[in-house]
Amino acid sequence: MTAPTPTGRLVGNDLRITRTFRAPIEDVWTSVTDSDSTARWYGTWKWVDKVGPGNLIAITMLFEQGAPTSNALVERCDAPRHFAITSKSDYGDIAIELTLAQVGDTTTMTFVHHLTDRTTAGDFGPGWEYYFDMLVDAREGRPLRKFEEYYPAQKQYFLDQI
Repeated sequence: MTAPTPTGRLVGNDLRITRTFRAPIEDVWTSVTDSDSTARWYGTWKWVDKVGPGNLIAITMLFEQGAPTSNALVERCDAPRHFAITSKSDYGDIAIELTLAQVGDTTTMTFVHHLTDRTTAGDFGPGWEYYFDMLVDAREGRPLRKFEEYYPAQKQYFLDQI
């Protein structure tokens, strides 16, 4: 099977991936922020204590082995256009942002993972490509993909950008 073509770009220490949707911004916002919607392509999440920016969410990654749960701090949330979260992982601190913009009947999603180590793009890039293709598939009612289609096949694409 041929690996899907990666689209992400490494700009400085930022891994950037975009997807476009023929849908209103509010609809795409729901797909990327509502726990029932994110469960279809990434995982579930819930507020740990208080609701709103400056507070923690618990994210359960349903498509990872063992469905691990980790906490992330919601740094910013400007519905329906932008959110930013930070968390800790085996790779160190993770800071990600997602921005939506609508022009006409098309909404563009721009995702940025601020890498602390550019060499991790070879691991993170294929993973994010996988998840955002799963988002597209979930929205369009298509069968979900398999991670093995992305990794390690796309790893070199991202490493070549270092």
